Amino acid sequence: MAITATQNDGVSLNADKFSYDLVETDIEIITSGRRRIPAHSGILASGSPVLTNIIEKPRKIHSRSSKRVIKILGVPCDAVSVFVRFLYSPSLTEKEMEKYGIHLLALSHVYMVTQLKQRCTKGVGERVTAENVVDILQLARLCDAPDLCLKCMRFIHYKFKTVEQTEGWKFLQEHDPFLELDILQFIDEAESRKKRRRRHRREQNLYMQLSEAMECIEHICTEGCTLVGPSSNLDDKSTSQVKTGPCSAFSTCYGLQLLIRHFAVCKKRVDGKGCVRCKRMIQLLRLHSSICDQSESCRVPLCR
Repeated sequence: MAITATQNDGVSLNADKFSYDLVETDIEIITSGRRRIPAHSGILASGSPVLTNIIEKPRKIHSRSSKRVIKILGVPCDAVSVFVRFLYSPSLTEKEMEKYGIHLLALSHVYMVTQLKQRCTKGVGERVTAENVVDILQLARLCDAPDLCLKCMRFIHYKFKTVEQTEGWKFLQEHDPFLELDILQFIDEAESRKKRRRRHRREQNLYMQLSEAMECIEHICTEGCTLVGPSSNLDDKSTSQVKTGPCSAFSTCYGLQLLIRHFAVCKKRVDGKGCVRCKRMIQLLRLHSSICDQSESCRVPLCR
């Protein structure tokens, strides 16, 4: 029969020290340092499905003690004490996380204590340094903690020159070349993505500039702007061209106006050779012509 924490056995799932101290313990947890930690089977079973299976197995009695013995080895005694206490009351201090976070992460994974694993994944992730990142990454992979793995990978990527000087990285190179390869591939892919994003931003910026330039050319040739306008925009009382106020894209528009004025008087263009600025102007006019959908009414040169 499954062992559960109920009101009948005097144990509450939200038990505090006072309530579970009233019930006699029926479990002894033995640590690597031979420390014996008394516990209640109902509390352990309610917090960990792995401990539930251990408790429900038929017990072989090797001593006069009526208490079942569960061994939790390989981690500091105090870490086991904190782990057991968490099953009773799910709380951790910053000091405990600082000192035993890695050990508690391993215990939470082995005994499938989800809440503790989430807390440790976050807490350990906040304490990643160049010196411990390799060790934490290896543990995160063993404990199936993808968020922590990703955080460690990104940390190594950003601080690679520092990390590769540590003893942890040198040990990794000698004993786990496959993980080293995974890390280097991650860094290479991250750099490739960064280059693609930069190229995409440059392309988008160029497209925006060209789009603005096309609008300005049409605006200049149709309405006119501060320096340049169509021949029809002449004051009836004067032969001087009407000057309108600056447009919203004044910086681009002003540059194009200067380019148009140069294009109109450039001697090299008249000779048939043309200068760099003239060639740039022709390229812009041809680009406008290729995308304009109102070529019959458009007043931009080369668009008719």
